[in-house]
Amino acid sequence: MAGKVWLVGAGPGDAGLMTLKGREVLRQAEVVVYDALVSGGVLAMIPEGAKRIYAGKRSGNHFLRQEETNKVLLEEALAGRRVVRLKGGDPFVFGRGGEELELLVEHGVPFEIVPGVTSAFAVPAYSGIPVTHRDYCASVHIITGHRRADHSYDIDFDALVRTRGTLVFLMGIAALPDLMNGLLAAGMDPDMPAAVLERGTTSRQRRVSATVGTLERVCAQRVIQTPAIIVVGRVCALADSFGWAEKRPLAGVRVLVTRPRELVSTLSDMLRERGAEVVELPAIRTVPVRDMTNVDAAIQRLSRGGYDWLAFTSPSGVGIFFDRLIALRDLRALHGVKLAAIGQGTQKALLKYGLRADFLPSVYDGETLGRELRDVCAPGSRILIPRAAIGNPELIAELEQGEQLSVDDVATYDTEYAVAPDAEGLLLADVDFAVFTSASTVRGFAAAVPDADLSKVNAVCIGRQTAAEAQKRGMRTWIAEKATLEALVKQVEEAAKEICINEE
Repeated sequence: MAGKVWLVGAGPGDAGLMTLKGREVLRQAEVVVYDALVSGGVLAMIPEGAKRIYAGKRSGNHFLRQEETNKVLLEEALAGRRVVRLKGGDPFVFGRGGEELELLVEHGVPFEIVPGVTSAFAVPAYSGIPVTHRDYCASVHIITGHRRADHSYDIDFDALVRTRGTLVFLMGIAALPDLMNGLLAAGMDPDMPAAVLERGTTSRQRRVSATVGTLERVCAQRVIQTPAIIVVGRVCALADSFGWAEKRPLAGVRVLVTRPRELVSTLSDMLRERGAEVVELPAIRTVPVRDMTNVDAAIQRLSRGGYDWLAFTSPSGVGIFFDRLIALRDLRALHGVKLAAIGQGTQKALLKYGLRADFLPSVYDGETLGRELRDVCAPGSRILIPRAAIGNPELIAELEQGEQLSVDDVATYDTEYAVAPDAEGLLLADVDFAVFTSASTVRGFAAAVPDADLSKVNAVCIGRQTAAEAQKRGMRTWIAEKATLEALVKQVEEAAKEICINEE
């Protein structure tokens, strides 16, 4: 079968700026060839089984030469695979996308282009700089700051100055003195507003404002880090009034989320809405037990009226159990059965099947669920608990103290550690907080980074059992007031404030 290549723009950093089509294509990839400027948030979207090939380029240090990258795309496609060439920003805006297509066209390999959000427009927008404004300019121009092989520039500075438009220089930090001098020599006003925008759309974005005449000196004092772009034009003066990204509650905060891949999106979206940059590192995965004999037997008994209560301890348990139930019977098997859920997340999972929990505990943990459920159950009640093979023993211990309660604790799924191929790099990527939603995510995270110093990890935990697991590994911990995602996000905000106060 013939393969195919997709050139996909990953956007400038914020994973939320990845296009819907780009995400969909990436989900179906068998091979992903990616650059250094692709953010961790976007890399987390790569399917688990996909082959990853790093073709990073930064400041002249190329992991793969362009010719080698072109050859890799061709070879993987000729082998019949779905290949995604994942590039920061937009592949056709100084991304060398055209060069990568030439070899594919020569060999008749089919391809598609998925445009991305370019840093030339998104990064200024995140800094409050509109690249066009009817009162300030009539055009915008994107210029590469790269020099030719002979170290000269293919830039007509006189023409740029005459446009009186906004100028956006990409990849030009190393050439900043030459670029500013070129504009000044062409007659640009030394007092023309200018800015360097560093690591735009990420939690570490920074704006250095000055003028064309002073930008070089100011940047030398501030130590600029790449990637960064240069913007020149009167619109730069609007940044103080239009700046918005830094005003969000979690602006400047980078958070590592460790939930299972199938559950990670809700928490990540909530954090991003508050301004955090989210790096997803699923620490565990939940899979149905290999031998479903006991699960099937419980479903048969359930359908014959053999249980009074069905209790769930996780959203994963809900999904796996009902997938099996529907494969064998249908929801009519629940006739007369009451439902218990350990918390709101599990309750939401039930709602996807049109079901609402009859009982939620006052505190969302296994011990409280067991203690309070036994008090509402009638004597002699029969309870089915489909959950992880290694579950919290406190739940069963509490239920066993109830009056003549019959409890079937049925292993429905296994919890496995999910080690990402770049886990160590993600941990070391200047992360401020790691968020844990269960003790098993703590254990999976620790297994993913066995050589890391976990005492440097700031852990925000959903409950005391999760926090205890993190504390055993030396992490500094915060515990959410309630075992809900909303409370967890709120605790990240409070912890971020605390650290800032301590640093000041």
